[in-house]
Amino acid sequence: MSSQSNADEIMLLREMLEIYSPTGQEEEISAYLVGKFRALGFRAHQDSVGNVIGSLGNGDSEIVLLGHMDTVGGFLPVRQLEGQLYGRGAVDAKGPLAAFIAAAARVGALPGKRITVIGVVEEESSSRGARSLVGNYAPQCVIIGEPSHWEHITLGYKGRLLVRYLLSSRVRHSSAEGPSASERAVNFWNAMVQYIDELNGGERNRFHTLDPFLKRITSSDGAFAEEVVMDISLRVPFGVDIPAFKEKMRSLAGEAAVGFSGEDVPYRESKNNPLVRAFLKAIRKGEGEPMFKLKLGTSDMNTVGPVWQCPIVAYGPGDSSLDHTPDEHVDIGEYMKAIDVLSEVLRTL
Repeated sequence: MSSQSNADEIMLLREMLEIYSPTGQEEEISAYLVGKFRALGFRAHQDSVGNVIGSLGNGDSEIVLLGHMDTVGGFLPVRQLEGQLYGRGAVDAKGPLAAFIAAAARVGALPGKRITVIGVVEEESSSRGARSLVGNYAPQCVIIGEPSHWEHITLGYKGRLLVRYLLSSRVRHSSAEGPSASERAVNFWNAMVQYIDELNGGERNRFHTLDPFLKRITSSDGAFAEEVVMDISLRVPFGVDIPAFKEKMRSLAGEAAVGFSGEDVPYRESKNNPLVRAFLKAIRKGEGEPMFKLKLGTSDMNTVGPVWQCPIVAYGPGDSSLDHTPDEHVDIGEYMKAIDVLSEVLRTL
């Protein structure tokens, strides 16, 4: 690979980072990627929800590389410093998506195969982009673009359930007997945590525990009513009876309203399939020591995996602990290593 080609692959990621694309504002990067795909020899278009799709080859056997174009909010100045490239999305997940595009462009069209690289919208919120794809593709294998470090292969993610607690009660004097609306909300949270602790039963491996996270709690006082709203995110392992859990939450809430959304089932892939073997071979060829990961969050693997039912892994350069942080950056050497690995995987498959 020439130094000019390497520079072009780095510039691809840099240009993607310079386009601010928080969830719901993907139009500019979508247009950019259509042009970039076409310049690199892909057939490219935008679909009805704004996803960008680039394809190489016309074979019946399809390999889908699925990344997302959107990021969380908060623009970060793009800069390159001491071998690190800083910017919003460098890790989550423009770095992996850029590596997909670069690797597919290196490999080109393969006999009997069709390589499809997709940049989806709204992964950071509703996974609307990925949900729109599930009925339109039947790939033989899928790679999800999420950071794992170049030597690591992600085989699974926990599920998710979002809970909203809403309590509105009559305004009363602070000296009145009984708990306030805010205190009742705190009591609900504490009862939920206690119940979840009982469900977890002392399990120490967090991939197998139900984990609550209080995202926000707000309260307001009007002339006649006080209101409390809590938003709670639950990371859900295999084996949780979700309908029974919802009923328990309603009973703990008492007079408060409890609603549920954002439900994603947990998903885990086997180590024994051609896609995993191709990654193991490619990482070792690059003198790496491959490792498997199970992640505590969710990704588009949770959306497409249960439907497509084909070999699937998540892979990409970057340290996932930098996701969504003000210090988000990717090591350029690792980014290039990931492109090498992905190129070898595509050739092997």
